[in-house]
Amino acid sequence: MGYKLAGYEHLGGVEIDPEVADVYKINHNPKYLFIEDIRDFADRKDFPVDLYDLDILDGSPPCSSFSMAGNREKDWGKTKVFREGQAEQRLDDLFFDYIKLAKKLQPKVVIAENVKGLIQGNAKAYVRRIKKAFEDAGYKVQLFLLNAASMGVPQKRERVFFICHRNDLKMPELKLSFNEDAIHFGIIRNKENKSQDKQTTVKAQLWYKTSKGEGFSKYHPKGSFFNDFKLNENTIIPTLTADPSHGSWDFENCRMLDKLELCQCGTYPLDYNFKDIEPKYLIGMSVPPVMTAQIATEIYLQWFKNTMQKQ
Repeated sequence: MGYKLAGYEHLGGVEIDPEVADVYKINHNPKYLFIEDIRDFADRKDFPVDLYDLDILDGSPPCSSFSMAGNREKDWGKTKVFREGQAEQRLDDLFFDYIKLAKKLQPKVVIAENVKGLIQGNAKAYVRRIKKAFEDAGYKVQLFLLNAASMGVPQKRERVFFICHRNDLKMPELKLSFNEDAIHFGIIRNKENKSQDKQTTVKAQLWYKTSKGEGFSKYHPKGSFFNDFKLNENTIIPTLTADPSHGSWDFENCRMLDKLELCQCGTYPLDYNFKDIEPKYLIGMSVPPVMTAQIATEIYLQWFKNTMQKQ
């Protein structure tokens, strides 16, 4: 969606989860859709000819193992059943399967997105391995930490981007700096939604104790619910997580963000067809389309436009 917003032609994708693939298909009608494990796809020998020498290959290897909210080091090297793939797999190695695919297809530019936790603590060793793997595949690597809130997205979402160009293209250094005006919760808030959480849950009780702009964990005896916040109309929404049971709450009504607010928070179209998938899960798992569009536009202006004019 982000590449379409930036004016690129979108060819297709690879997705292991059939339900997510179905949503992707109905909303984008891609020319190519491979519903399979990236490891199997990278081992293919029958790629369509127009998947070689792409302008951009973009991927987000699943990031649960590196999230600061997860088990991190305790899960590295282990196989688990992750929601992302609905199958037992090891996620911390999928980055290298993605690079293996890039080495085969040799796109002009490769982009890989991941959580901020990848560049923190012991995970930095993975960054060095990833950079070396990209270089061995024939690419020059740049690493960016970008915040969606500075890119026209009403959400504080810091993400790491490896942006790599093929060595033979001799591209100049890419410069990314975004300073869009902040979009506060009050701008996207659905003031018509007066619904209240009728359940007598611990979270509902914490909501009444929590002041605007505070987290629920401040009032929980054990500091739990650190991913739940009562929003302030004059601040930016914190990172939207994929967990439907936790997140941001309205400050006047005891309710979590509704579909209208979630779509705006994630820069999704309001008429997007989520089918049977919880919107918060899909939006929380995604790079916001406007964030992608901003990056894609700069790559065109700084790299592709000049190349095309020379040709």
